Amino acid sequence: MKKACCLGALSIFLISCVTVAPPPPNLYIENLPQSLVTPLTLEERIQMEEAWDYLRQGRLDRAEKAFLRLGPSSPLYAVGLGYVSFLQDNFPGAEENFKLALKETPGSLLANLGLVQLYQKTGEEDKTFNALREVLKIEPLNSWAKEGYESLKAQKTEQSVASAGEAAAKGDIETAKESYLKALHYSPESVEIHLALAGLYRSENKIPNALVHLKAAAAGAPDNIEALQKYAATLAEAKQYDRSLDFYQRVLELDSGNEEARQQVEVLKDKLGIVELPSRYNEIPVAAAVTREDIAALLAVKLKDVLEETTAQPPIIIDISASWASKFILKVTSLGLLEVHSNHAFQPKRTLTRAELAQTLFRAIQYLEGKGHRFIHQIPPNRIQVQDVSPDHLYYQPISQILSYQIMELYADKTFRPDQPVPGPEAVKTIDILLALVR
Repeated sequence: MKKACCLGALSIFLISCVTVAPPPPNLYIENLPQSLVTPLTLEERIQMEEAWDYLRQGRLDRAEKAFLRLGPSSPLYAVGLGYVSFLQDNFPGAEENFKLALKETPGSLLANLGLVQLYQKTGEEDKTFNALREVLKIEPLNSWAKEGYESLKAQKTEQSVASAGEAAAKGDIETAKESYLKALHYSPESVEIHLALAGLYRSENKIPNALVHLKAAAAGAPDNIEALQKYAATLAEAKQYDRSLDFYQRVLELDSGNEEARQQVEVLKDKLGIVELPSRYNEIPVAAAVTREDIAALLAVKLKDVLEETTAQPPIIIDISASWASKFILKVTSLGLLEVHSNHAFQPKRTLTRAELAQTLFRAIQYLEGKGHRFIHQIPPNRIQVQDVSPDHLYYQPISQILSYQIMELYADKTFRPDQPVPGPEAVKTIDILLALVR
């Protein structure tokens, strides 16, 4: 009896000495993703879940043995051993295993979460931030990662911006730029940081660098008047007048009372030689058929940068005084791009045919070649075969030439249809192609 009592007491003592390992403190371990376990057999799933449960309970010896039993072919093998190594304070081993898991299974949520916590533990904030960003790429709504990411992002951005400000105040522009660029690593969408960097580059007269950041600021905040106006001013400084005009006009759309922007619009229009176009001009691209006055206006406006002013006496034209495009007609007829009939009539309202368009475009090419521009045939003209335009056709040469430059095209049945009217979209397209060849 006494012996039995002693054995019982010993048993109670031994049982009291047995402890169950507590779950790992301050460790975030996700449930196994369904995408990981769904393809597995029932037995494989049970083995993986058992190994993962041991890990979550902090029973590291059993967890390690379970992961080793799974073997290297298991998608949980390397990541599981990474967590075990991490909990054993074997940080190099943990990092090696987490990276191995990512190599074998790119985009592994569990491996990236492991790296986040590893870098948090080792105090490597930049690596922590990058790993958190990878987690959110995989699972944007992961609340645990999002909270850590936003907190670290705000902290590191603030630190970098403060460092940049201090350096700039001391006149250390290089350090200021480096700090702002580091801040952009954390907050690439920050308009304020892009504007600050642009200001530093402008102070060094590094206009192309400034434009990179002003473009990003304007794209990130399309309604930010300050960003748009600074971008417009710097574009003008870089002599990109047409783009500068676009952004100043955008400023005026947002702030119609902005006098500085209004003044700059007028200055830029003057530099670009832009006049207010008649409303009829804006109707050409959607016209069912263009007229001779329409094509004259298109040529004069779209080719304004490559057409020289002529000192020749303008031709006498008797029927354009009432035309909305009279000044454009005078311009292109003076250069010989469009002809005036022997009776001094231009016939501005007459519908243009495809043959006449080809002739006009060919005349423009001949004019531009005379000014030193080069045009290269894409197809030899003598190989051009058109079903409905024979070599003795009045417009055969200009049609074959324009087809060889591929400015105009044949229809699917290999016809050109020379007498067919030209729709607005086709007229605009052909002149745009011609302009592209010039540039």
